[in-house]
Amino acid sequence: MSDRRIGRTLFPAAVIFVVAMMVIPLPTWLLDLLLTINIAAAVLLLLASLNVSRVLDLAVFPSLLLVATLFRLGLNVSSTRLILSRGEAGEVIDAFGNFVIAGSIVVGLVVFLILVIIQFVVITNGATRVAEVGARFTLDAMPGKQMAIDADLNAGVIDDNEARVRRAEIGAEADFYGAMDGASKFVKGDAIAAIIITVVNLIGGLVIGVAQLGLPVGDAVSRYSLLTVGDGLVSQIPALLVSISAGLVVTRAAGESDLGTDVFRQFAAQHHALKTGGIALIGIGFVPGLPVLPFLVVGSTLLVVGRRLGKEAAELDAEPERMPPPPDPDDPVELARSMKVEPVSLELAVDLVDLVDPTAGGDLLDRVRGLRRKLAMEMGVIIPPVRTRDNLDLPLGTYVVRLHGVEVGRGSAPPGQVLVIADDLAALPGAETREAVFGLPAKWIPTGHRAHAEAVGGTVVDRASVITTHLAEICRRHAPDLLGRQDVKGLVDLVKRSDPAIVEDLTAAQVTPGEIQLVLQGLLAEQVSIRDLVRILDAVGQRARQTRDTEQLIDAARSAVGPAISMGYAQDGSLPVLTLEPMLERALVSSVQPGEEGRVLAIEADHAEAFSRAVAERLMAAEATGRSPVLVCAPMLRSPLRRFLVRIIPQLPVLSYDELAEHLTIETLGTVSLEEPAQV
Repeated sequence: MSDRRIGRTLFPAAVIFVVAMMVIPLPTWLLDLLLTINIAAAVLLLLASLNVSRVLDLAVFPSLLLVATLFRLGLNVSSTRLILSRGEAGEVIDAFGNFVIAGSIVVGLVVFLILVIIQFVVITNGATRVAEVGARFTLDAMPGKQMAIDADLNAGVIDDNEARVRRAEIGAEADFYGAMDGASKFVKGDAIAAIIITVVNLIGGLVIGVAQLGLPVGDAVSRYSLLTVGDGLVSQIPALLVSISAGLVVTRAAGESDLGTDVFRQFAAQHHALKTGGIALIGIGFVPGLPVLPFLVVGSTLLVVGRRLGKEAAELDAEPERMPPPPDPDDPVELARSMKVEPVSLELAVDLVDLVDPTAGGDLLDRVRGLRRKLAMEMGVIIPPVRTRDNLDLPLGTYVVRLHGVEVGRGSAPPGQVLVIADDLAALPGAETREAVFGLPAKWIPTGHRAHAEAVGGTVVDRASVITTHLAEICRRHAPDLLGRQDVKGLVDLVKRSDPAIVEDLTAAQVTPGEIQLVLQGLLAEQVSIRDLVRILDAVGQRARQTRDTEQLIDAARSAVGPAISMGYAQDGSLPVLTLEPMLERALVSSVQPGEEGRVLAIEADHAEAFSRAVAERLMAAEATGRSPVLVCAPMLRSPLRRFLVRIIPQLPVLSYDELAEHLTIETLGTVSLEEPAQV
C-alpha cells in the first residue's frame, strides 16, 4: 500500500477512534496499550523535532499537536471512567501510582504539579511567544523575500519553477508560524485541563469511596487517589515531551543539519571557551565547603576536550593551501590567451571584488551564469561566457561592460548600498541618479535604510541584481553582434540531429552558413527569439529557392514564427495595434525603393516629418491609456517602414498582417493618417 493510501485511510480512522474512545468504555488491557502508544508517539515527536534542519521539514507539526492533545484528553476520559467506576485503570497507571511515586500521594501531587508548572509556565509560554513573534516577523519579511525572488528570476539566477517553489516555501513558512501560534494554545489548554481533571478525580474518588462504598478515608485515598495521581503523571509526561518538541520546532533556525550536529559543530569551534570554563570549574572545586571531586572531574574533562579541539583547529590553520604554480607570463600559450579579445567582459572596480568572492557572500558569478541560461531560453542564442575581472583604473564603485573589447555600458554599485527606484525619493538619503537600464529616477542608499525604502513603496535592488540586469539588457540589445559563425554552425548541427530533412533542404537550396547568420542576426536585431529554429530554417530554405535577398529571407522567417511574435506583444489575449489609413498605406507602398541596406521609403523630407509626427502622436495617445501598441502594416511595407521608424520611435514594434496570431483579439487604438496622403 502506498504512503498516500495509508495516510488517507489510517490517519482519519485514528482521529475518529480518538473521539470515539471518549464515550466508549475501554478494557484495561487496551488502555495500557494506548497509554504506551501515547508515550511512544511523544518520544518520536521529540526525536523528529531534534532532527529537522528547518521548520518546513515538519510542517504538519501544528496538526499533530492538536491530534496528540486530543488523544491525551481521550485517554484521560477513559482512565477516569475506569478509576471511578471500577477502582482500577490498568497496569501502566498502577505502576506510576505505586512504583514511580513510591505509593505516596503527596510525592505524586508534588511531582505532578512541578511537571505542570514546567510545561505551562516555562515551555508553553515561551513557545507561544516565539511562534507569535515568528509569525509576525515572517509576514513582515514576505514582501522583501518576494522581491528578492523576483530579482533573482529577472537576473537569471533561478528559473520559473524554482521561483514558484521559493514563493510556495515563503507562504508555507508564514502559514506554519501562524498555525503554531494558534496550536500552542492547545498545549496551554491541555495543561489546565490536566490540573482540573486531576482535582476532579481526587474529589470524585474520595466521594465515591467514602459516601457510596463506605470505605475509610485512608482506604479511599489508597484506592482512588494514587490511581488518579498515577493517571495524571502518565498523561503529563507525554504532554511535557510534546511541549518540548513544540518549543524546539518554533525556535529552530535554518541550519545545515539536525540540532545535535549543529550544536556540536558550533561548540567545537569555541575551544577557548571550553578551556576557560574547565579551568574555572577546577578552581571552584577548591572553594572550602564544596565537593572537590565533581568539579574536578567536569572541569578536567572540559579542559582536555578544549585543548584537543584547539590543537585540531591549529593544525587546520597551519596546513598550507596547495595552490597551482602561477603561469609563466612569457609562455606563448599564455600570451595568446591574454591577447584574445573576449566577446563579453565585465570589469569591476577594486571595491566591488566582494561581489565575486563566495567567502564574502558574493554570488555575482552564479548570477551571471544563470543569466546566460535565461537568455538562451528567452532568445534562443547562447551568450558567450562573460569574463569577469577587476580593473584598477576604474573609479571606485564603478563597473564596465565591454563587447569585443569596446565599452558599451557603465554603471555604479557603491559598496554597502542598495538602489531604490521610486516616484518620490525625497524622503530617502543620498543623491538622486538614474537607473542604468530604463533611466528611471533612483537613489543609492545605505543598506540600513532598506526597510525605510520598502515602507515608502520603493523597489529595492541589491548591487549584484543591478549589474546583472544591466548586463542582460546589453546582451539583448547586442545579441546580433554576439552571434558568431561558429555559434550558427552549432545551432544548425542541433537542428540536424532532430530534423535532418530541414538541413538537407538548406543544403539543396545552397544556403550558406553566412546567409543563415545574417538572417538570424536580422531577427535578433528586431528582438525576435530564434528558439524555434526548425521553422525558421524551414522558411528560409523554401524562400531561398526564389530569392537570396537577406531581407526577404528575414521576412519569410518572421512569417513562420509570426504568431509567437505577436503573442509576445499581446496583453491578456488582446493585441493593441495602430494601423495606417488605407490611402496613406498605398502611398507608402508605392514609395518603397531598393537601397544599399535594403528597401527604404523614398519620401520627401517634409512629408517624412509629418508622417513621423503623426505616428508619434498616435503612439502617445495610445500609451496614455496604459497600453503599449504595435504598428501593423502590409507585409511588403513592414521592413522599410521599420527601418524608417527605428531611428525616430525605436520603442514602437512594426508587424505585418501575416504575423498576427489568429486566436488573438485585435484591438485598434488608432489610425495614422495625413491630411494629404497622395503627396507622400
